[in-house]
Amino acid sequence: MDVPILASAPADMSFLPALTARRRARALVVLVASALIGIVLCLQYGTERIPLPELARILLAPGAATDSAAGVSPAVIVWEVRLPRLLLAFLVGASLATVGVALQALLRNPLADPYILGISSGAALGAALALQFGLAWAIGGFTAVQLCAFLFAAATIVAIYRIAVADGRIPVQTLLLAGVIINAILSALILFITSLSDSTSAFRLFFWLMGSLATLGYDGLGALAVTAVVGIGVLCAQGRNLNLLSLGDDPAQGLGLDVERVKRVIFITTALLTGAAVAVSGLIGFVGMIVPHAVRMVLGPDHRLLLPASALVGGTFLAVADTVARSLLTPAELPVGVITALCGGPFFIYLLMSHRKEAIG
Repeated sequence: MDVPILASAPADMSFLPALTARRRARALVVLVASALIGIVLCLQYGTERIPLPELARILLAPGAATDSAAGVSPAVIVWEVRLPRLLLAFLVGASLATVGVALQALLRNPLADPYILGISSGAALGAALALQFGLAWAIGGFTAVQLCAFLFAAATIVAIYRIAVADGRIPVQTLLLAGVIINAILSALILFITSLSDSTSAFRLFFWLMGSLATLGYDGLGALAVTAVVGIGVLCAQGRNLNLLSLGDDPAQGLGLDVERVKRVIFITTALLTGAAVAVSGLIGFVGMIVPHAVRMVLGPDHRLLLPASALVGGTFLAVADTVARSLLTPAELPVGVITALCGGPFFIYLLMSHRKEAIG
């Protein structure tokens, strides 16, 4: 006999701390305000530091002209260079963090994120092939690189799914192992493509694969913004379902959840978000692992709050990381992936050690 879909959530969510509408709204308002403050502060830093009072005048009076010793107006620096780049960083960080939350809930594994599972590598392989073959067309702001990145990310998801699926179900441990193996294969293919390139192209590709947030301009941001808003919205709408999945497949199925349908929705959406992010930023690792854990420790495990909160914190985190990357060794610029790896590597080790202690205990 089929189990009916439950119409309401309260009984299903008894295993979680109570999440009131007021608490959820208050947390999101604080995070939105923090994100805005963080972006404004990041606008000050770069090759040329812009004092906060001058920055305030630029933001409040966009048409006002200001002088610069470097010969470039600070207003031009703010509006044409730094702001588009910070918005790009925010969208990429929000996308990767939200994908990390969804994958960790789906796999019930705290180490899951698009970088570790190989989804980012699949997207990077598609983008690298598009760059290698010089595919430069664009339709409505969506480029060939973005399309190839999405298609290869989706193909990676499908490959992992096909390897892991057994009797119509997806064992979590098998899925995680399949992702790690495919990640190794895809990384080898990316290195192979890089080795076939001339020195200039290879260096540019290598720098991009380490994570680069070169400014797209506002036109390029439009397509990414549409993809990010739609994808993050779809995942946030799955918050209740992800709460149920955290109980395990069988209990969630018993509570009326169509587990396999939810998994397919999450797989497709994570491929879309990961492909869009990697196409414009290269491989930026650990954002999808660090941010969900940090937010979960502060706000709790309820995905109805965890998903939108992680999107806001992930966007802010990557915007700050990119500011550090382009300011630390000015006028030289570090790949932002170096900064996130330096933050994420020790955190990854901490997670491994803590879970090893739990297993021993």
